[in-house]
Parts: sequence; structure tokens; C-alpha cells
Amino acid sequence: MLTIPNLISLARLGLIPVFVWLLLGKDDPFLAGFLLGGIGATDWVDGYLARKLDQVSEIGKILDPLADRVAVATAVVAGLISGDLPAWFAWALIVREVLVGLGALAVALLGHTSLQVRRMGKLATLLLYAAVAWFFVGVEWDPARYAAWISGVPGLVLYYVVATQYAADAIAAIRAHGQGNPT
Repeated sequence: MLTIPNLISLARLGLIPVFVWLLLGKDDPFLAGFLLGGIGATDWVDGYLARKLDQVSEIGKILDPLADRVAVATAVVAGLISGDLPAWFAWALIVREVLVGLGALAVALLGHTSLQVRRMGKLATLLLYAAVAWFFVGVEWDPARYAAWISGVPGLVLYYVVATQYAADAIAAIRAHGQGNPT
């Protein structure tokens, strides 16, 4: 359980309250954005090391995506509270996460494995992580706002494309369950 990749995931989770403090407590969206960018940039590190060091674990398979989801969700909600994220952009992310989460829950309640992660989903997550971080940095450094939009709009589009793919996967799993075919 205490593998290097799991410790990195735990460190990423541990930095989320620091991000919130920087953004809402210290009112420093610039530093908060850079910290969020660092949390997002290290997303690939734990997975890479798990495979490279042969330290893939069941807990790691939960911790890594948990760190991503908690970081993004926290950043979006905190960005709404601080007013540093465009409200429509933040709500578009929240609605998509809720819909995909409900689909995954429905599939899990039927006893099926989780939905297959897609490369396009990983790209969308990367673009959105960057966009949200850039929106925070852009509060004090205007060029970062352009970077936020350049990565955010395509990331959001891809996020919804992948959501439709996940929905198709969930519907197929639910239909297979109704026909008595485990997936």
C-alpha cells in the first residue's frame, strides 16, 4: 500500500487543501493556479511509476483517479465561489461530472466493472486541468486567460464527446445485465 506511486497520489490529495487556502483564504489565485497546475502536471507521474516500478496496486487504481476528480471538483467549486472561473464553464464541467458519475454508479450497482477509460478522456482532462489553472493565473496575468480559453473550449468539447461514449458503454452494460449477460 505504501508504494511510491501511492505516496505521490496521497501527496496530490494533500495539496488540495493548500490550493483552497491559497485561493479562498489568502486570496492568491495566481499561486493557487500554479499549484493546481502542478497537481495536474504530476497526474501522469504516479501511473508511470506504478508501471515502471511494477507497483501497480488496487488502492493505486482508486487513489490516482480520486486525486484527479477531487482536485478538479474542488478547483471548479472554489473557482465559482471566488468568481475566478466563468460560471457557464464551471457549470458545464459540474453537469458532465454528475452525469458520468451517475452512469458509472448505475453500472457499478449492477455489479459490472467500471467504465473503460479512454485516451480522449485523458486528453480532455489534461486540457481542462490546464484551463482551470490558467483561469486562476489569468486573474493577475492576462495572457494566461487566452491559454485558458485555448485549452478549455476544446477540452470541454472532448469531455462531452467522451461522456457520450461512456453513456453508450453504460447503456450496453445495463442492457447486457437485463439479458443476463455479465460484462
